[in-house]
Amino acid sequence: MDFFDKFKIWVLLICLISQLGFGFYLPGSYPHKYVVGDALSVKVNSLTSIDTEIPYSYYSLPFCQPPEGVKDSRENLGELLMGDRIENSPYKFKMHTNETEIFVCQTKPLSSDEYKLLTNRIDEIYQVNLILDNLPAIRYTKRDSYYVRWTGFPIGAKVEEAYYVFNHLKFTVLVHKFEETNVANVMGTGDAAEVIPSVGKPGSEAPGYMVVGFEVTPCSIKHNPESLKNLKTYEKYPSKIACEDNMVNMAIKENEPIAFTYEVAFVESDIKWPSRWDAYLKMEGAKVHWFSILNSLMVITFLAGIVLVIFLRTVRRDLTHYEELDKESQAQMNEELSGWKLVVADVFRAPSNPGLLCLMVGNGVQILGMAVVTIMFAALGFMSPASRGTLVTGMLIFYMVLGILAGYVAVRMWRTIFCGDHRGWVSVSWQVACFFPGIAFSILFTLNFLLWGSHSTGAIPFSLFVILILLWFCISVPLTFVGGYFGAKAPHIEYPVRTNQIPREIPPQKYPSWLLVLGAGTLPFGTLFIELFFIMSSIWMGRVYYVFGFLFVVLILLVVVCAEVSLVLTYMHLCVEDWKWWWKSFFASGSVALYIFLYSINYLIFDLKSLSGPVSATLYLGYSFLMVLAIMLATGTVGFLSSFWFVHYLFSSVKLD
Repeated sequence: MDFFDKFKIWVLLICLISQLGFGFYLPGSYPHKYVVGDALSVKVNSLTSIDTEIPYSYYSLPFCQPPEGVKDSRENLGELLMGDRIENSPYKFKMHTNETEIFVCQTKPLSSDEYKLLTNRIDEIYQVNLILDNLPAIRYTKRDSYYVRWTGFPIGAKVEEAYYVFNHLKFTVLVHKFEETNVANVMGTGDAAEVIPSVGKPGSEAPGYMVVGFEVTPCSIKHNPESLKNLKTYEKYPSKIACEDNMVNMAIKENEPIAFTYEVAFVESDIKWPSRWDAYLKMEGAKVHWFSILNSLMVITFLAGIVLVIFLRTVRRDLTHYEELDKESQAQMNEELSGWKLVVADVFRAPSNPGLLCLMVGNGVQILGMAVVTIMFAALGFMSPASRGTLVTGMLIFYMVLGILAGYVAVRMWRTIFCGDHRGWVSVSWQVACFFPGIAFSILFTLNFLLWGSHSTGAIPFSLFVILILLWFCISVPLTFVGGYFGAKAPHIEYPVRTNQIPREIPPQKYPSWLLVLGAGTLPFGTLFIELFFIMSSIWMGRVYYVFGFLFVVLILLVVVCAEVSLVLTYMHLCVEDWKWWWKSFFASGSVALYIFLYSINYLIFDLKSLSGPVSATLYLGYSFLMVLAIMLATGTVGFLSSFWFVHYLFSSVKLD
C-alpha cells in the first residue's frame, strides 16, 4: 500500500467520523399521532435578543394570558441553566382545522411603565419564541431573490419614531400523515411500536397526522374598537384580516389597549418525521464550513506529522549514537556532555508550587474527559436539539462522575513528584474537588446578581444553586476522594535518574523562554478557530449547532497538536539546559486559551457590535473567561502529561553515572 492509498483511507475515515452528526441523528422524542380535531397547544419560551443576551419571561410584557392561567412546563437542569422558561400560551389549534380571525384578548390600557418597557424591548430587538409539538416557530423573510430563515419573530418594529407591535399572528402548521407500519423504522432506537402513544381518541379509525413544521408570519393590525366590544376569547373577529409579512398598522400609545388575534392554516407536507428538524439545522455556508474544516484538518495533520517525524528521528539518532559507544567512550563522552544530557541530575527536580500543578492537571483531565464523552454522545445523536437542555445536563453529569479520574491523576502525580510520599493526598483530593468548581460557582454567582437585578429568566434560581451545591458535595467531591484513595494506593512513577541536592544554574537565554511558550499556542488555535466561529454563533447569535461529528474530529486533532507542540518546546528547553520544564510544558499548549480569549474579544467588538449595555458585555466576558479557563486546564494537561511521558522515556533510555 503506497502513500496515496493510505492518504485516501485517512480522508475516507475522517469523512465518516465527521458525518456522525448526520448519519446517527436521533430525533430526541417520539412522534405524536393527532386525529382531525385534536387539540394542539402552543407554548412560549423566554424572550431573547442578540443585542442584550439577557432573556426575559414572555409574560413580563403586556401580552394575553391563557384563560386557565399561566403554567410552567417542567424544565430539566440544562434548560434552567440556559435561561429557558417554557410556559403555556393562549394560542390553541385543532388538528387539520383551518381557522381565521380568532380573537385572543384585548389588554388593559398601557400604563406609562408598560409603554416604556414595551418600546425598550422593541428597540433591543427582542424575539418571541413559540413552540408547537416541540418544534420552535420559524419565520421566512424574503431578501432579494431568496428567503432567510429565522427562529421566532420580533415583538414589534420601529418606523419613523413610531412603535408598532405585532399583534396578529398567521400560523402555518405542516402535517404529515401518520404511517403506522413505519413507526419502528422512524424511531430507529429499538423501541417497540406499541409504546408510542396516540394522542387521538382511543379506538378512532380517523387518519392520524404528525406535526412536521411550524411557521409564523407576524403582522401589526389596527383593529376596529367597535368590533372588539363584547368579543370573548377564541370568538371570531367580525372583519377580515389581511396579513402580510412585517405589515405595520398598530402603533402603540400610552393609555390605549392592544388587541391580539391569530389565524392558522394546516398544510399537508411530504416532510417525514425524522426530517422535520432539517429546516432548523440548515446552516448558512455549510459548504464553506465543510471544506474549511477539512482543509484545516489536513494541513494540521500533515504539519503535526512532519514535526513528530523530525523530532523522533533527531532524538532517536542521538540515543542510538550514544548506545553504540563502548564504555570507555561513554565515560569520555559523559565529561563532554552538551544539551539536554547536562540536565540529567535536575530534570526531575520538583517544580515550584507542585500542589497547584497537580490539582490543575487533575481538573484538566476531568474537563477533557467530560468534553470527549459529551461530544461523542452528541455526535451519535443522543443530545439532539429536540431534547432541550440535555447537552448541558449531560456535561454536568459527566463532569461529576469523572471526579474519580481527577482525584486519581492529581494524587498519583503528587506522590510521583514527592517520590512516593502518600501524606497529604486527602488535602490534594479536596483541593482538586474545589478548584475549578469553586471558580465556576464564584463567576456564576457574581453574574447571577446582574441577571437578578435585570429580572431576567437567565438568572439561576436560589433553589437551583442549592441543588447544584448538593450535587457537587454529594457526588463530585466523594468521587474525587475515591479517585484520590486509589491514586494514593497505586505505585508512584519512579524517576529513571537521581536528582542532585544542589540545583544546576541555568545559563542565560538569548530569548525569554516564556515568549516562546506563549507563541506556541498559535498552532493549536489554528486547528479550531474556524469551528470556534460556529460555536460562538450558536451560543450568542441563537443559531443551532449540530455538527458534533466535525467537532469531535477537531477535538482529537487539538489533543494531538497540543501534545506535539508541548513535546517540541520541552525538548528545545532541555537542549539549552533549561531544566524547569514542568510549568512551561503546561502553558505551552495551555496558551491556546489566551488566543481564544482574544478571539472572544474580537467577536464581541466586530460580530456582537450591537450588544448594548455594560451588563450584557460583563455577562459575555464573564462566560467567555469561564470557557477559556476550562480550555486552558484541558489543553495544558494534555501538554504536560505528554511532556512528562517524553522526559521520562528520554532519560530512561540513557545510562549516565
